[in-house]
Amino acid sequence: MYKQNHLNNIRVVLSHTTHPGNIGAAARAMKTMGLRHLYLINPSHFPDAQAVAMAAGADDLLQNAVLCGTIDEALRDVALTVGMTARMRDISNEVSSPREAMPRVLQQAETHPVALLFGTEMSGLTNEEASRAQLLVNIPASQDFSSLNLAAAVQVIAYELAVAAEVFQPVAQTLQPAPHEQVEGLMEHLEKTLFEIGFFTTQNPQRMMQRLRRLYARARLESDEINILRGILSVTTEYNGRLKARYRQEEDV
Repeated sequence: MYKQNHLNNIRVVLSHTTHPGNIGAAARAMKTMGLRHLYLINPSHFPDAQAVAMAAGADDLLQNAVLCGTIDEALRDVALTVGMTARMRDISNEVSSPREAMPRVLQQAETHPVALLFGTEMSGLTNEEASRAQLLVNIPASQDFSSLNLAAAVQVIAYELAVAAEVFQPVAQTLQPAPHEQVEGLMEHLEKTLFEIGFFTTQNPQRMMQRLRRLYARARLESDEINILRGILSVTTEYNGRLKARYRQEEDV
């Protein structure tokens, strides 16, 4: 089984779960593979007796589950978010199989928190949720019937972590990726700046921000790099403000 620091740094995040039994079954799937940190984003029914019944001995995970109101709250301090998806998207992050992705999860979990993000049962992750992930994972399934139960998906991913851990060899990391909230701060600052300088007058803002998120997710920015970029954005806003003030003065004359 993998080392304790791996376990402590890996959280399973279930977003907007509609059936409490799936939460309990997911908790059971986690515990069988040694995962203990469960985060729930706005579940429809929780706490719930059905969740406890389906947990079948993993009810301690339910008792310690972290309830979150937003995805950003659930991903706080996370350096790598891995989103589970059953469909390809027109603007997507890197998509891997579980077997390909789990060694990367273990490597990152050596030093930083990692989130395994699962969407709601009916439709999976929304585009907004998927955009928060640096890596998307697709579980191979039959094209004739590719619908996988939420708890079954959690079990597959947890099992693949255990398989990867059997041969895992830590590698010294030079990259120190910024936590989720710092990356989100940059994206909010960038979007605000692009609006202020008029960039979105000829662009679809939502689609463009998805592309920019994809770009920065691929870059895996460090804290110092984000500070540099935000400094550039601040100077850009200030310069744009001075230009507008000058134009107003010239018009008044």
